[in-house]
Amino acid sequence: MGNGTAAPIRTAVVGFGISGKVFHTPLITADPNYSLDVIVTADPARAAEAARLYPQARIVPTPEAMFAQAGDLDLVVLGTPPHTHFDLAAAAIAHGLHVVVDKPFVPTSAQAEELIALASDAGVQLTVFQNRRWDADFLTLQKLLQESALGEVRTFESRFEWWRPEGFGNWRDSVSLSQGGGILHDLGAHLIDQAIQLFGPVEKSYGETANRGPDPEAADTEAFVSLLHRSGVRSRLWMNGMAAQVGPRFHVLGSEAGYTKWGLDSQEPDLAAGMLPTNPAYGVEAEACWGVLGADSTESPVPAERGAYPRFYRELADALCGSGPVPVDPSESLEVLRIVEDIHASAKSL
Repeated sequence: MGNGTAAPIRTAVVGFGISGKVFHTPLITADPNYSLDVIVTADPARAAEAARLYPQARIVPTPEAMFAQAGDLDLVVLGTPPHTHFDLAAAAIAHGLHVVVDKPFVPTSAQAEELIALASDAGVQLTVFQNRRWDADFLTLQKLLQESALGEVRTFESRFEWWRPEGFGNWRDSVSLSQGGGILHDLGAHLIDQAIQLFGPVEKSYGETANRGPDPEAADTEAFVSLLHRSGVRSRLWMNGMAAQVGPRFHVLGSEAGYTKWGLDSQEPDLAAGMLPTNPAYGVEAEACWGVLGADSTESPVPAERGAYPRFYRELADALCGSGPVPVDPSESLEVLRIVEDIHASAKSL
């Protein structure tokens, strides 16, 4: 454990927007291995909300105020926009603290390489919050593949699409490409990571990006990615915040059967609505939302695995106690970044 302390793991969360408020603080406080000691936010309304929800935590306005208390902490969780991640993570590592970085990891692969080296040299753990590895639909598809329920998989289609013509209402609408902005950086970090987790390393990649927003200088608002895995599987990934009609979340075709799933995982809206991860209904997908497996007209619904974002922090606690790897190896997020950079470079030449 950081600083030679025993559990609970003394934790600070930097940022109290969607990432900090909806994901990290509920998951941390639901896990007895952790204590939520500090929340960093400069926004007065968010600070008041944080104090109301987590009276045991100290609310401070700046990372500097948090680092002044570094001796009382073990772990820093960064729920801030991507252009802040490198400097904040490097500072946390320099203070001897373990670090969770929300995705997108950092704006560039060079920064990712440097952070990984810094953490290794400092003897601290660094991981990336690729929470979509614990979506109900992803876990269900993973189980079907382990059971060879589709035969030999040939193509994998995956989508994150919404109808939000007014934008996302947060940093995603304004952060430039050089700062880690754009939908390929943001949602691509999930979709590409999931594809690699399912079908292995990528041999070739191709992509298309477009900016459909009001600012012609802004980063991409929609993207398409095609990945050829060494396993021979072809992944086709779509991400779009301005989709008036959305496609299936997953559409997977194999030699014996296909699997199609519509709709997004329920954990984010449930957490946003105040459901605690300890609630028996948490992560349980309604039967009407289950995906279907089969061929032609013989499809049948597949019971969904339970969504499991809390596993990220449970596995991290094990890693910090020396009894397992971190839940997401940052080198895997580095590989995703390299693919994103290659696609951006090739898209410019089209």
